[in-house]
Formats: sequence, structure tokens, C-alpha cells
Amino acid sequence: MDNGRTNSLNRHLSAVKSGKRCFENAFQGVARMILNDEISKVVVNGKTTYDFGIFRSGKKHIIGMYDELNSFVSYVKDASEGGSSKEMAYVLVGEPGNGKTFFVEFLCTKYRQFLSLEENRKYAFRLIRMDRLGSYGKITTIESQTYEDPMILAMNLFDDPDENKSFLSREIGFSDGEIENLYDNYRPLGACSAYIWNDIRNHTAGDISEMLDFVEIIPVPLIESLGTVTGKYSAKDKITSSAVDLLGEESIQRLMHISDTHNPYRFDLRRGALARVAGGGIHFSDEIFKNKKDLVQVYLGVIQNRTIEIDGFKWPIDTLIIATSNNSEFNRFLSEKEEAPIVDRCRLSYVTHNTNYRQQKDLTAYAIGSETRTTLTREYLHQDPNLNYAASIAAVLSRLPRSEKLTPVETMKLAAGEVAGEKSIKALAEVIDTLGQDPDITKRFGQKGLGQRNVGRSIQLLVESSETNEGQCMFAYDVFRSLERIILDYVSDAGDRAKYLEDLKTAKGLYRERIMTEMFNAYMDEPLAIRKDVMNYVNMIIGIDAENLGPDKMWKYKDPQTRELKALKIDERYINSVEERIGLKTREQRESFRTSIRKIYGQKISIEPNYDFMDNLELVKAITDVRLKSDIAGAGSLIGALANRTNEENQKLHDRMIQTMLSKLGYCKTCAQKTIEYFCTQEDEK
Repeated sequence: MDNGRTNSLNRHLSAVKSGKRCFENAFQGVARMILNDEISKVVVNGKTTYDFGIFRSGKKHIIGMYDELNSFVSYVKDASEGGSSKEMAYVLVGEPGNGKTFFVEFLCTKYRQFLSLEENRKYAFRLIRMDRLGSYGKITTIESQTYEDPMILAMNLFDDPDENKSFLSREIGFSDGEIENLYDNYRPLGACSAYIWNDIRNHTAGDISEMLDFVEIIPVPLIESLGTVTGKYSAKDKITSSAVDLLGEESIQRLMHISDTHNPYRFDLRRGALARVAGGGIHFSDEIFKNKKDLVQVYLGVIQNRTIEIDGFKWPIDTLIIATSNNSEFNRFLSEKEEAPIVDRCRLSYVTHNTNYRQQKDLTAYAIGSETRTTLTREYLHQDPNLNYAASIAAVLSRLPRSEKLTPVETMKLAAGEVAGEKSIKALAEVIDTLGQDPDITKRFGQKGLGQRNVGRSIQLLVESSETNEGQCMFAYDVFRSLERIILDYVSDAGDRAKYLEDLKTAKGLYRERIMTEMFNAYMDEPLAIRKDVMNYVNMIIGIDAENLGPDKMWKYKDPQTRELKALKIDERYINSVEERIGLKTREQRESFRTSIRKIYGQKISIEPNYDFMDNLELVKAITDVRLKSDIAGAGSLIGALANRTNEENQKLHDRMIQTMLSKLGYCKTCAQKTIEYFCTQEDEK
């Protein structure tokens, strides 16, 4: 039967049979792409969930969004297994700037990369030598307008389905089981392909080998700018948008060639966005509910029936439909009760802002940019080592709702999987569950706050300020001023504005504590000085009750990080000073605190041998204060020494600390000087 052409239908079918090419629908393709990659388990806000490696790969990948990704993957998997999801669209609803569009575009890029591999490539067919038929004028080749898979043509070669099945079995060698699997994805040919195929049948008097001479197999183009395989339709205003943009329209050009006025090929479907992704692609509808009503009605038909319908002609499509919408548009749409059917056809995912300040550091790094920054006069612009931390905590605190059970700092720390004093992760899980019961979506956990665009704007304001350009450094404390400006200029709701400004104060307090630690490290001429002292305290309270402790109070232990045997002198005065600073007055309080530290140590060290308790701000602050007090009679006197540099000794101390900051801690002259000045003020003292 093979006519010698490499692109013949039979050759393609044989390649599918042997596994060199594949035949699957859009859902199966996307599910295979995601599930074939690495999958791991993570604990987020006290609940175990899955993390999919494909979304974490690449230079600029997705950060966080665990619940949303799990929801999307289960939706695609359900649809790929023939569940009810295949008749639904997936809609991401949330505030602007929380990564909805970024997620869809990232997915589309990965899908195009996946399809570019030879074994995953999508194919379609074109009908050639059309001029022989007589009724097509000068049109010689006609491509399947909806990029139908050659297998769809193979399932529709004859009018009788049994005849098709016997052809696949007889000519290609498919077994009955394989044919049954193929027919799970059966759909009829689109109106124009079916009509033209019928014309070819009449022309060749039904001779199948002659009919197949008119078929040529072609790969579906993966060019992003053509909108094939992954296409985007952005909501337009009421005058310029029309159903034509989605479905296509009658083509005057084709009517000049086609003599048969009943021929559905007179409609140019590729003029619309849907036909170009109809061969197993992803259609992305940006801000779907901003479209006017009649366009949303078009979507309703497309989502439910998966067909493009014009003037009674139908073209079945195979497309994964993803849409986005912001909260306000979605709520407006919901208030119009007659629009309920479209929402009924959607799988909704409420996208939260990122609430993990550790992961926010990566997102803030995206906003700061990876390129080397320069001033307006093209000189190198330094980045304060605390800039990312300052911007990240300020943004995350604004996204955390107020709760009676937890303070903002406790919520922030628990959401990042850190220790928050006596409060456990269960308390956070309860808060999230309680907020999740609220029918007003915006009151749920992580739904409101300063988005990624606002973080980006604050960095822009910081970079354009004259102080930054003069000092050739993006000083961390200045980002709070930029964020304040953003809150005042861009947040319209008075209640939200007041909350965000309050959160900014909390962030400044945390920044102040970090600077105390940094100054101690600079004073000790050691980047990890405070970390060593924290671990010394932890090891001392573990060893204080050890049986092998001699009268000299020396305790030998094996360091879990280096596996080496170490000796430590247990200094009870030091332990007591630290615990006094924390505010533990009675013996019971001290024992309770020590037990909690030992418990954390036991839980963390087995999973994370390098765990260093630096996330326990209460403990870090107490140890910093104790060390500053014992070494130089308190932080106050260090402040005095740095502020009053009239005598030589103070000047030497100042110069040595500056030198440590420049050489070991990543500061430049400007931010080192400004950080010391800030340390010497009483600003943001808690």
C-alpha cells in the first residue's frame, strides 16, 4: 500500500504502532510531561503535599504555589483518564501580581520544549493535488485547519467504523486491544476535512489506495509567535473583540476559488485563536471574565463540547483550556446570576501570594534582576547584603492576615517552616483552616497583600532615587521608604493601607534585629560568630545533664555536621544570662524552654544536619545581647564607641569593623557606613 512517499499515512501509523511516534490527547500529553519528571514530598503549612520537579527547573522557574500546582496536576490527570475534568476549563483566580500568568506561560514554554522532542512531536495532515478535483480552482494543497492528528483521519477513512478498524488491523497490524485504546480518543473529522475527504472519495470512486495518494503527513509547527500548539487570547474591549478572534470567519479569498458554496472550507478557522491550538495544544485565555458576554458564551460552548461551531458546521478540537481572572472581575461576574453556567464549567483555583519569606528571597531576586546593575552615570551599583531580606519580609508580612492565635512574626516564621517559640505548626494550620471557611475569598490566607509587581516597583523607586545613585549602593533600609511610597500610591483601600503600613513597622523591627547580629559578627571579625554562639548554647544545654560530665564541666560530644569529636566547657553563667534575656525567671520556665530546644534539635538534626537555630529569633537576639554585654559592656557602649569617634581607640574599632564588613560580610563603603549609622540610632527599637 505504501506509495514510496516518506510522509504517507501508512508510514505514520506504523511509527505509532512501533512507539516511535505517539497519539494522545492534550491532557495525556501534559500529564505525561509533568508526571514523568521528578516528584517529591514536601511539608507546607503543616500539611504534606507533592512538589513537581518540572515546575522547579530552568533559570526563572515557579516559586511556591504548592496547592495550586497540586490542584492543576490532579485536574489534568483526571481529564487524561477520561474524568469529568475533560469537559472543564481550569481558571486561576487571584489578585494581580501573584504569578497566575507567569505560571501559564511557564507551562506553555515547557510544553513546547516537550513536544520538540522527536518521540513527542505532534503531526497533522494536508490534502494535496486538490486541483485535480476541479471544484477547488487554483487551490492545490489544503492543510487540516485544526491540525487534526493523522490517526483521526485513519479512524475516519471509511463511513463504517468497523471497516476502519479492519483497515488498521489488516494494513498496519494493530491488535484489537490497541485499536480499542486508540478509539478512546476517537473524534470525527472536522467539517472541512470530512467534506473534502468525501470529494476525494467520489473522485477516486472509493479506491482507498488512490485516496491515500492525496494525503501528506506534516509536523505541527512549534513556532511560538504563530500561536500554534500554545496560544493566548487576551481580553479586549467591547468594540474590537468578536467571536471571529476565537473561531474564525468566512474567507473572501477562498470563495474566489471554491465553486461549491456548501463547502465548509470557505471558513478560515486559522483566523481564530482556537483552531491553531486544536491539535493537542493549550489555549490560554487571559482575564477571561473581562470579555463581553457573547464571547464568554462562545467559551461556554467550546469548553463543554470541545468543538468550534460556525453556521452549523462543527470542528472537534483537542485542547487544554486555561484561563486567569483577578478577584474583582470574577466577583463582578459572579454577581450577574445568569452567568452561572460558565462558572459551572470551570475548575477554579484561588491563587495565593507567596507567604514563605525564605522562598520570597528568590522572587525578590527576580525583581532585583540578575544582571549587574549600574547607576545613571553607568557606574557599578552595589547591592546591600540585607536588601533582599528587608524587601522579602516586608512583602510577606503584608500578605499574612491578622489572627488572635498568632502574632504576625510567628505566622511568618511558621509559614516558612521555622520555629516560633512555643507556637506549633498546628496553630498555623488551624488559622488557615478557619480563614478558609470565609466565603469572601480575599479574607483567606495569603489572598491579599503586596504582589510581586509592587515589590518590583519598590526596587525601581530605590534604584531611581538620587541617594542610591550618589552612594552607588542599594541600601536595604531605603527599601522600606520605597514600599511606603508604593502602599500610599497604589493601595486604594484605606483598611488595607493601614494594615500594610503597620506590617512595614514590624518588618523594620526584624531588620533592626538582623543588623544587631550583623554588627556583632563585624565586631567579632567573624561572618558566623553569632551562629557559633547559638550552637554553643544549644550544645551546652544538651550536655549540662550528661553523665560523663566531670567537675571541670568539660563535655565531649560528636558534632553531627562534621562527625568529629569535640570538647565544650559548659558555662552555666552564660546559659543563665541568655535565659534571663529571653525573660525566663523561674526554674520551671527555664527547664521548659530547654526541653523545647532539645526537642527541636532532635527533630531537625536527623533530617537537616546543618540546622543552626538561626531562625529562632528570640534565642539569636538574647545571645547577641549577652555577647555584646559581656564583650563590650552592652550594645549601648558599642553604639557609643561607634558614634563618638573622637578618641583613637573608638576610631580604630570603627575602622576595623568597616574593614570586616567590606572584606568578609559583602558590604560596600556606602552601606557599611549607613548600616553603622542606623545601628547607632534608636530607630525601630522594639
